[in-house]
Amino acid sequence: MKIVRYSDIQATPFEGGAAKGVAGRVVIGKNDGAMNFCMRVFEILPGGHTPKHSHDWEHEIFVHSGEGEIFYRDAWNSIEAGYAVFMPPKEEHQIRNSGADTLVFVCCIPSGAPEL
Repeated sequence: MKIVRYSDIQATPFEGGAAKGVAGRVVIGKNDGAMNFCMRVFEILPGGHTPKHSHDWEHEIFVHSGEGEIFYRDAWNSIEAGYAVFMPPKEEHQIRNSGADTLVFVCCIPSGAPEL
């Protein structure tokens, strides 16, 4: 069993290129013996965003705090604390912070996908 406060895990910043103001943490992954999934927590600073991208695996997102928008199928969709998102494989998407506070969300992916 692993019990951890996510903020105690070292963040990996993603800055420059197609990402701005993004940091991610693997809170449960292969190093913990998780054989079926990886759970990550991302923080996006106000004005920040992930790159617009797609990949071969699905992922599930739960917005913990803040507010933002997710790009999916040529449209921006508002998200905020309490929202859940299912992103199918091979669908282009991007997340951006549209609020004044840090956007924090949990993102689960299947084993075998890059953890960060």
